[in-house]
Amino acid sequence: MGTDVNAITERIYEDVLRRNPAQPEFHQAVREVLDSLAVVLARHSEFAELKTVERICEPERQIIFRVPWQDDRGEVHINRGFRVEFNSALGPYKGGLRFHPSVNLGIVKFLGFEQTFKNALTGMPIGGGKGGADFDPKDRSDTEVMRFCQSFMTELYRHLGEYTDVAAGDIGVGGREIGFLFGQYKRITNRYESGVLTGKGVGWGGALVRTEATGYGAAFFASEMLKVRGDSLDGKTVAVSGAGNVAIYAIEKVEQLGGKAVTASDSSGYVVDERGIDLEVLKQVKEVERARISAYADRVPTARFVAGGSVWDVPCQVAIPSASQNELDSHAAVTLVRNGCQVVVEGANMPCTPEAVKVFQEAGVAFGPGKAANAGGVATSALEMQQNASRDRWTFEHTEARLEEIMREIHASCHATAEEYGAPGNLVLGANVAGFLRVAEAVHAHGLI
Repeated sequence: MGTDVNAITERIYEDVLRRNPAQPEFHQAVREVLDSLAVVLARHSEFAELKTVERICEPERQIIFRVPWQDDRGEVHINRGFRVEFNSALGPYKGGLRFHPSVNLGIVKFLGFEQTFKNALTGMPIGGGKGGADFDPKDRSDTEVMRFCQSFMTELYRHLGEYTDVAAGDIGVGGREIGFLFGQYKRITNRYESGVLTGKGVGWGGALVRTEATGYGAAFFASEMLKVRGDSLDGKTVAVSGAGNVAIYAIEKVEQLGGKAVTASDSSGYVVDERGIDLEVLKQVKEVERARISAYADRVPTARFVAGGSVWDVPCQVAIPSASQNELDSHAAVTLVRNGCQVVVEGANMPCTPEAVKVFQEAGVAFGPGKAANAGGVATSALEMQQNASRDRWTFEHTEARLEEIMREIHASCHATAEEYGAPGNLVLGANVAGFLRVAEAVHAHGLI
């Protein structure tokens, strides 16, 4: 039977390659899930007979549109916008918008596919989707960003709705962009439909902790992984990549849990601060001034800036890659293992290459995949949707407690599923199988649609 199910997953993967050419990130995400599903198909033949896996690998809807806008000099620009509504078996499509020059259909599909399983793991009633544009907000004025967001939403609005598709932020889309997007949605629809976008400002429908949620969630997940090993974050040296939302608040929660985060990075290089990253300086540099990470080292005497290079050269016991996909390769993984790293937690979406994951697993390093470890952001978005629906507002403490509880439950589900399916400690398999089963059962309940 084992040979048969492996043949089925290989056939499915070959079909995905054929139907989705030149989309390597999407191929990689599908391959990682398929590698975990042979054990499921061996127990549940109905998933093969009804082509459940094939249905889940095919997005329900893919939207591509033109986004024309004008800069401050009067020059006209044309960007491309995307929204992939991947799966609505568990609830309305839910997932962020990414504004970055690298955005293309393959990347949005990879993100939407991952989001489907991530959202399922939260236990919340939300499906999976993702979107964005190949627009770069960096070095653009507020008025230019506003014009772009208004043009983008003028097309996207017709596909959104609190019971249809709920968008949020991602790389390049923060509070400023969400505000402009929501304003245009409200203007066009003549509805104050708070639940159509999450990550809103706290004063107008946003949830406390949403800004911190993905980073906090990754730190909570790392804590749970260490707890299973009879350990904790207390006293651990932690390397974090990135200097955006996820990285900043992963560093903050790591420090609150007793760890010492010593790195941060951006595309220009990384900083090392052996005394621990000074959060106030980092927030000023990256959130207020939007400056390069080298500005941190200019202001903190104990820090040094390394242009280019790899942040993973810094010795640590816990690593939290929080920048972008495929940032941590096999060479970096070997260096981390050699330097004594015990736990790796994906704060970003798929930041570790498959080869890096293999290095960690073979070395006995505990590995937390992004679809589980960074689910805190979307979980808190779902909590924001709850508050919007009930016209309520929760305290920071209450929302953080719910976030911690959700992350604890996600880890427990992944851990138990890995054991049940014969791979104790393999959280990649545990996350993939637990997420797949929740989506697959709902897909079957809804019939052949």
